Amino acid sequence: MLSRKSSGAETPKSLNMKAAENTPVEHSDLSQGKDQDTFNVRGSGQKAPESPERPVSKSLPQTPSSDHSGDKEIHKLATDIAKDAEIAASPMPKVPAAVDPKPTHASYQMHESPVPSSRFGRLWQYGGLATSMAFGAVGESLRRATGGSDVAGGSLMLSAGNMERLVAKLSRMRGAALKLGQMMSFQDSKMLPAPIHEVLQRVQDSADYMPTSQRNNVLATNLGHEWRDLFESFDEMPIAAASIGQVHGAVLRSTGQRVAVKVQYPGVANSIDSDLNNLSILLTASRLLPKGLYLDKTIANARTELAWECDYIREAECVKRFKELLKDEQDIFLVPGIIDEASGAQVMTMERMEGIGVTKVQNFTQDQKDWIGTQILRLCLREITEFKFMQTDPNWTNFLFNSQTLQLELLDFGASREYPDKFIDPYIRILSAASRNDREACRELSIQLGYLTGHESQAMLKAHITSVITLAEPFRDSSPEVYDFRDQTITERVKGLIPVMVRERLAPPPEETYSLHRKLSGAFLLCARLGSRVRCKEMFANAMSKAGVQ
Repeated sequence: MLSRKSSGAETPKSLNMKAAENTPVEHSDLSQGKDQDTFNVRGSGQKAPESPERPVSKSLPQTPSSDHSGDKEIHKLATDIAKDAEIAASPMPKVPAAVDPKPTHASYQMHESPVPSSRFGRLWQYGGLATSMAFGAVGESLRRATGGSDVAGGSLMLSAGNMERLVAKLSRMRGAALKLGQMMSFQDSKMLPAPIHEVLQRVQDSADYMPTSQRNNVLATNLGHEWRDLFESFDEMPIAAASIGQVHGAVLRSTGQRVAVKVQYPGVANSIDSDLNNLSILLTASRLLPKGLYLDKTIANARTELAWECDYIREAECVKRFKELLKDEQDIFLVPGIIDEASGAQVMTMERMEGIGVTKVQNFTQDQKDWIGTQILRLCLREITEFKFMQTDPNWTNFLFNSQTLQLELLDFGASREYPDKFIDPYIRILSAASRNDREACRELSIQLGYLTGHESQAMLKAHITSVITLAEPFRDSSPEVYDFRDQTITERVKGLIPVMVRERLAPPPEETYSLHRKLSGAFLLCARLGSRVRCKEMFANAMSKAGVQ
C-alpha cells in the first residue's frame, strides 16, 4: 500500500499500515496512568486542577541552618546502607509459598508537589530522605521481631518500605536526582542490588508535576506576563511529567495550530552540581556499586547531559538540525517544528505529535513490526556512520507511530550530541571488524579508542572482545539475511560478560560510549520488544559503504 523510496531497507509490498488505525493502547497495570518509558501521562480518571491559580501549600519544612547537617545525614545513610547491604548479600530464608516475595505496586498516578528549587531546599530533601529511611529501618526491624512482617530476613535499610520512600523522594526531587536514576536504570541488574535496581527501573515512570503558581512563574519569566495571549487555549493539567520538565497541550492563537509546551522545573538547572555531588556521596560511601562501574565517570557524563537537557535553546537548535538531516525522509520520519515565538530558555513550544508510542500499540501486524524496527535501527546506523550526530535518549516512547500519516514521529532531542571524527571513525571500524569476526582488529582498535590499555588480563580481553562481536551479531557475515529479534539472546549473553568486565577493567570506557551504547542497545531492545525481523546485514553493508569502510 505504501510507495516509499529505497532507504536502505525496502518496505514490504504487503505492508498494510492501515491495520494500525484506531489501535488500542496497552492498558496493563504497567501502563495505566502514565507513558511507561519516558513520561507519566495523566490517567483518564485523574481530574485537572480545579483552579488554575491554586496556591502552593505553606506547610513546607524550614530551611536547614547549614550545609553540614545535610551532609552528615547523607554520610550516615550511606554508612548504614553499606552495613545493611552485607546482610542483604547473605542467603535469605525461603519465602513461604503463600507469600509473594515481590511487593505489588499500584499503577502510577501523577501527583502535584512543589519543586524544591533552592540549594538549601534540595539539601533538606536529602537529609529528610536519610532520616525517613533510618526510621523505616527501625520500624521494619520491630515488625520482624514481632512477626508483623512477611519477610523474615535480609536488608533492613533496603526493605520494600524504604524503597517506596526512595522512589517517592526521587519523584518529588526531579532534576538530577531523578535523571541519574533513569540513566542508571539501564545498567544490568546483575551489577546492582535487586532493590536498588527495582527503584531505578520505577523512577523511569515517576515524576510529580509542579503547582500552577510555580509553572506560571516559569512561563511569565520566559514568555512575558501576558503569556496566555499567545494561546487560544492552554491545558492546565500537564499531559506528561519527566525529570527536567512537564508538558502541556495548547492551541496557538496566531495560527490555531495544536502544540505541546514543555515547561522546565524551576531551579533544576542550578541544582545539577549539588544534586550529583550528594548522590555521589550516597552511592560511593554506601559501597553499593562495584568499583568497575566507574561511578565518577557516569556522574560526569550525567552532569554534561543534564546541562544540555536543561538548555532548551540548545535543544531547539538540535530539533531544527535533525529536521534538516532527515529532510530526504519526510515520508518516514517526522520531526516536530519549533514555535520560536512561544519559546525561551526554560520553555519550548513545538508542533504537537499525534502518534502513539510504538511499544503501546497491541495490534501491529508482523509486517508493521518489521517495518518499524527496520526504520529505527537504520536511523541509528545513519546517526553513527553518516550524521555523526545522535539523539541519544533510548526511551522507547521517543518513537511514536502515526497511523493516519504512516510516519514515525521523533521526540526529545535534549541529549543530542555530535561525535568527533577521532572517536567515531575508529568506532565504525570496530563495528566493521566485529561483523567480520576479526578479534585482533577489535583488540587493536579498542586500545586505540581507550576501551583497553593493552595490559588487561586474558579474562578481561576475552570478555571485552566477545561482547563487541556479540553486539555486532545481527550484522555479521554468518548471520541470516533476515535477523529475527524475537529469538535474539544478544542482551543476555552480553549481560553474562559484564561481571567479568566490571571486576577486571583497568580503565573507564571513552566518554562518548555512555550515550552511544545506551542508544544502540536501546534500538536492539526495541526491535526485540516489537519482535521485528530486519534485514540487518544488507542495512549494515549499505551503511558501511556510505561511510567508505570496506
